[in-house]
Amino acid sequence: MLLKVIVFGIVGSRECSRYGVECTKYFSSELAKRKINIISGLARGIDTITHNSCIQAGGKTVAVLGNGLDRIYPEENTKLAEQIVSTGGTIITEFAPGEDPSKVNFPRRNRIISGLSDSIIVTEAKLKSGALITADFAINQGKDVWVIPGSIYSEYSVGTNNLIKDGACVLTSIYDICKS
Repeated sequence: MLLKVIVFGIVGSRECSRYGVECTKYFSSELAKRKINIISGLARGIDTITHNSCIQAGGKTVAVLGNGLDRIYPEENTKLAEQIVSTGGTIITEFAPGEDPSKVNFPRRNRIISGLSDSIIVTEAKLKSGALITADFAINQGKDVWVIPGSIYSEYSVGTNNLIKDGACVLTSIYDICKS
């Protein structure tokens, strides 16, 4: 018998609103409770909240790095990286040991997040955001992109609301993506 593991990527802004934090906690926890694995990029903001919420809900999470495996970036997520591994998750990268984090590495990391995910959830994204790069990869790979709508007054929702205008799936409840 072939076992299928479902994986959702959850991405968003490094700087985020309280609304983005709460939405990320909700969806990460609810997916983890349903034994859906979660992948993100171990960055500040939404990624960190995603990994922490998944672990707290008893789920498995994968962190994709934009640098070599011998260095956790950002450094303040070193303890989180240890928790990911100690709770049965994993940390992966395509970069060689010694490779420093670099602006050009993060779109490559986002491609991996999308490639390993069955679907992507974007919780918050400014007009220019790495989360939008991940969503673009997912769209080109034929995957569902789920987006949490945000306030028209929030700079953190411009990118997400544009994704919705461009045809992404609106996500307002766990029941939009899970039947139970």
